[in-house]
Amino acid sequence: MAAMIRGLEGVGEELVRLWRAGADRFPAHTSGSTGTPKDVLLPRRDVTASARATNERFGITSQSLLVSPLSADYIAGKMMIVRALLADCDLVMELPSNQPLHDIYGEIQLLPIVPSQAQHFIDHPEKLSRVRNVIIGGSAIPTDMEREISDWSTDVYATYGMTETCSHVALRRIGEEIYEAMPGITFSTDHEGRLTIHAPAYSFGTLTTNDVVELVSPTSFRYLGRADNVINSGGVKIHPEQLERILSESISETFYLTSEPHPLWGEALVLVVERGRGIFTTDALQAICEELLPPKLRPKRVVIEDRLPRTSSGKIIRRR
Repeated sequence: MAAMIRGLEGVGEELVRLWRAGADRFPAHTSGSTGTPKDVLLPRRDVTASARATNERFGITSQSLLVSPLSADYIAGKMMIVRALLADCDLVMELPSNQPLHDIYGEIQLLPIVPSQAQHFIDHPEKLSRVRNVIIGGSAIPTDMEREISDWSTDVYATYGMTETCSHVALRRIGEEIYEAMPGITFSTDHEGRLTIHAPAYSFGTLTTNDVVELVSPTSFRYLGRADNVINSGGVKIHPEQLERILSESISETFYLTSEPHPLWGEALVLVVERGRGIFTTDALQAICEELLPPKLRPKRVVIEDRLPRTSSGKIIRRR
């Protein structure tokens, strides 16, 4: 039985046409979260390997129902279409919004969302009663949001991957720290601790990322942060993403940690906060840092800006 895909339009329709015509490559574009957004062509071999791994991991068969509230303009939406095509199962492509599951469906085997959509299910957890698995990607999940998500009865996972790997190569169960490899994927690290992905079924075979991790086993790791975000302050290597997770428990505004040159320490840690509806002052923010962080990991300066720069997909652009 051929897959029935509802809600297709534009890019999604073109993807299905190319797929059924036997195309060897499929257009996509990166988000620009770690550099300039760029157009890429994804080999059919890689797209197939990724979709099959997800179908295997979540038990997606011809009897499954998938729902995607994500646009086919991005890799997450594209891959939901390919998963349905390979499994010959039904897929509903919803109009993307921050209120997913517009309609009442049967049992949903897999629902991909981004953090902004997760808030809707925190407010309306009953809507997940017929969803077996949820994957959350696109950007980091705030600590307070993850704490609320961990109470859901549905299986929920954070994803690790990139456009070049055709979506996720690892999953982390919400509430836990360790990412586990997808079927057919193994990991190692280079001399700088950067994650290397080994994927024999993919055309690239091996791919070294710019993410620093703590390798737990050949199929699992703990994420530390981006290599180009590491700050060396007085000989202490600081991974700002780790500190941001700690500070997010008390700082409700959007923020990030960066550095500036310092004559004594080489680099000095700086906290940059977007001015919001809160009443945070630089002194109040410094006090939070002093309470939550050890002395060597505290920002030397706090900056409040009216608005932080973002990519077209809404991710914060860190300034160095």
